[in-house]
Amino acid sequence: MTPSAGSRGGRSGRRAGVPRALRLLTLGIVALLAVVYLGVPIGFAAWASIRHPAEVGTPPPGFGNVTLAAEDGVALEAWYAPTSNGAAIILLHGATDSREGVRAHAQMLAARGYGVIAPDLRGHGESGGHGNAYGWEGTRDVRAAAAFLQQQPGVRAIGGLGLSLGGEILLGALNATPSLGAVASEGATYRSIGDFLALPGREGIVQSWMPRVMFAATGVFTGDEPPVPILESLAEAPDVPLLLIVSARKPSEVDYNTRFAETAGPRAEVWIVEDAGHTGAFAAHAGEYADRVGNFFEGALITPGWSGE
Repeated sequence: MTPSAGSRGGRSGRRAGVPRALRLLTLGIVALLAVVYLGVPIGFAAWASIRHPAEVGTPPPGFGNVTLAAEDGVALEAWYAPTSNGAAIILLHGATDSREGVRAHAQMLAARGYGVIAPDLRGHGESGGHGNAYGWEGTRDVRAAAAFLQQQPGVRAIGGLGLSLGGEILLGALNATPSLGAVASEGATYRSIGDFLALPGREGIVQSWMPRVMFAATGVFTGDEPPVPILESLAEAPDVPLLLIVSARKPSEVDYNTRFAETAGPRAEVWIVEDAGHTGAFAAHAGEYADRVGNFFEGALITPGWSGE
């Protein structure tokens, strides 16, 4: 029996429909992969490239408001308390935060006699400058704070305490800020592709694709150049003591700070806090935190037997 025209057309339609379905499926998979492997990291870069302004409350007791001028003209709003022991600390908050986020740390340091300068990083809080939540221009902010402290009466030594991004900025600024005599960092990991690749096994394209895209897009959006990798900065400032505070709940913190300590050698002390989250050590152990950080700066910055009077 000869097939009818309608029968032949139906079979032909079904045969033509299969490749079309496959094409649609393939396009869908490609679109999904593009969203995941391009859209997501580019989206993070776009978020990181916006400003994060915030209103800041009145200064803590004993502090006043000051404005710092970075070397590129960016105005940085800050709290400042003078020293009574001869040492002053640059205190830096984390990404998307402001100096409000380190208010308690500022009060803790001041109570132990340290001078404190706590700026809003550029693009954050009440400071000027464009946004970059990875802090690629943060060394300029550190240098501005250090220059300010060097002009204040009674300041004989300068250290730094930074949380998360603030810690990364301080560690990365060591090679360009010779006045920094000691750094305590809590929760630092990476802020550029150079930092990301510091751990072994991350060089492959599978492991590093999304960070590569994210940081490349950040450079495009902000116009900033990636900073010197933290390991390079540490190697170029071989005599600066370090206190690295780490959350045991964050494996990446443990891994990166172990790598930092290996590069720094005996001058680095690592405190792994078992029961605190990211930058949560002070909230979990205020007394021990104050003692560890205060004693670290005392040993690194203050001349033995000198009271600062």
